[in-house]
Amino acid sequence: MREREHLRIARIIARLNVGGPARHAVWLTEALNDGDFASVLIAGTVPSGEQDMSDFAAAHGVRPIVFKEMSREVSPRDVITIWKLFRFFARYRPHIVHTHTAKAGTVGRIAGLIYRLFTIGAPKCRFVHTYHGHVFHSYYGAIRTRLFLAIEKVLARLNTDAIVVLSNQQRDEIHRRFGVGRESQFHVIPLGLDLGEITNSTEGRSALRQKLKLRDGVTAVGIVGRLAPIKNHDLFLRVAARMPRAGVAYVVYGDGSERTTLEERAASLGVRELVTFAGTWAAADIYRSVDIVALTSRNEGTPLTLIEAMANGLPVISTAVGGVVDLLGAVEEAIDGYEVRERGITAPSDDERAFAAGLQRLLNDDALRQRIAVRGADFARVTYSKGRLIVDIIRLYRELLGTTWQSTSRSQRTVSEELM
Repeated sequence: MREREHLRIARIIARLNVGGPARHAVWLTEALNDGDFASVLIAGTVPSGEQDMSDFAAAHGVRPIVFKEMSREVSPRDVITIWKLFRFFARYRPHIVHTHTAKAGTVGRIAGLIYRLFTIGAPKCRFVHTYHGHVFHSYYGAIRTRLFLAIEKVLARLNTDAIVVLSNQQRDEIHRRFGVGRESQFHVIPLGLDLGEITNSTEGRSALRQKLKLRDGVTAVGIVGRLAPIKNHDLFLRVAARMPRAGVAYVVYGDGSERTTLEERAASLGVRELVTFAGTWAAADIYRSVDIVALTSRNEGTPLTLIEAMANGLPVISTAVGGVVDLLGAVEEAIDGYEVRERGITAPSDDERAFAAGLQRLLNDDALRQRIAVRGADFARVTYSKGRLIVDIIRLYRELLGTTWQSTSRSQRTVSEELM
């Protein structure tokens, strides 16, 4: 390889909908475009009912190549997506193909296998797949889930050089519980985020709370994320129905296909007047307007919303799923079905009684709330910086390519310093 040749990266994500994976892919594409790297981002279409993050990408100087045939759901059009990706690889000649999310991982690696087998004279190409979460439980029925798991096992064997997971817990679940991949393929690289974008002062807090019609002295418990079944907002509403009503309000931030159903559910539970469906807000405004952040998902990788809340010094409570247990740390106390951890409280999945008990503990125990908030803020700022993420990804790419590519302009240290 010539000394000054760019390392060409093709990054693929199923859709740029609101959420952590889209931001993650945009940040990586933005950062890895310079004297050493040339990166392109390929994305599918965002379905109706979900919000598009194309404006976020544009604000970061990223213009995705959109394959309109690629979407989240399985479709006959996936064959067209695979063909288009193969043709793109043949023209672009990537050194790294890095896929994000399940659909992109499937079509991207199948297209890559065809590219590896049938493109004469192609440069050595490595394939990386990041699991932001997984679809091996709680998304689909048993037959469909088994099919997706079988596909993942085959692709991990045939055309995956590295599997990136966001936490040790996620690696253990995907590899040891579900049997995907070899131990040597896995690399734990935590999320990174732009702390400057989401950590603001409390300036404007009063106006934001007035917009939500929150009275002075009311503790606002917020939940942040797309309104989809996997996020289990129904549990959030059931918890609200179990809690004492004085001095507490509940805010649902985000939008999606479940909104009407959830509004009707809140009314049937008798909590409609306590719950505000706020829609989509800027992240910094969300965390300035609430006092506690909850997460009720059935399945998660490492939830960006909890990291953002922690970075803003907010106490958090969550179901103990996926990478949440690594994020919130060791158990310090187990009582009444919930667990007090180093940096938050967890409860079993879909257990409204335990979740409500843990939330009541947060509301009543000022010292605990302050302790886990301070610990969470320190941990998030050290562990989840965007600069650290970029350095870790560069290191992985170098390991995969070995001596076939060496940086000639900037050190990893310099990259990290520029992005902090």
